[in-house]
Amino acid sequence: MRALLPGGIVRPDQAGAGGGGGPCSTLRGVARRVNPIQERQRRTALERAAYLAIFEQGYAGVTLDRIAAHAGVSKGTLVYHFGTKEGLLAAVMRRFVRTITAATRRALRLAPTPHDRLRAYAENQFYTVESTRRFYTVYLDFLAASTRDPSLMTLQRAYAEETHRMDVELVRLTSGGPVGRAWQLRALVDGLSVRFLSDPDPDLAQYRQWCLEGLYRLLDLDAPAAPAARPD
Repeated sequence: MRALLPGGIVRPDQAGAGGGGGPCSTLRGVARRVNPIQERQRRTALERAAYLAIFEQGYAGVTLDRIAAHAGVSKGTLVYHFGTKEGLLAAVMRRFVRTITAATRRALRLAPTPHDRLRAYAENQFYTVESTRRFYTVYLDFLAASTRDPSLMTLQRAYAEETHRMDVELVRLTSGGPVGRAWQLRALVDGLSVRFLSDPDPDLAQYRQWCLEGLYRLLDLDAPAAPAARPD
């Protein structure tokens, strides 16, 4: 645990603990000022590197040494910031789940009509081919690991609650129907996501359309009529 003096100064006797030369270590006991913005940026960069390493190598196979190599830092830096591989995975999932749910909520609130909100929701669940593949690959690794790790299962349940609140918001902003339908919306997205991962050549537009059609059915809404064909 780092000890900070007023003004963001690291106490000399504890500054280098846990990191073996991490970003807040000191030289010969001289206190060094911590820049909180640089600390956040460094942590964000490490989490992004870990995310890509887990996607490429799988959670079971990846090690802190490999993640450190991917990030271009020492293993001690990762231990300093996250403690263990499990702590790093938890931080990675918190960041990317928060990013996805925040982007989806923002899109829902900016969309002017219920139809626009449904389309925005579907597009954010299947954002790009590569980002969708990366996220759900890492997420399923995380889900499998959490079944054997109570601390990760706690985070998994927090993720489920966060996405459920987002799905409830969609129900209320569109149909005003029973909030219990939010569970069905998540089942729709999760099912399509698993299919997406097994698809050798997924068509992003098709998955968005399947998601959108399912949303209309679950929410008992009529899809907008297709525009009439222009006469020749």
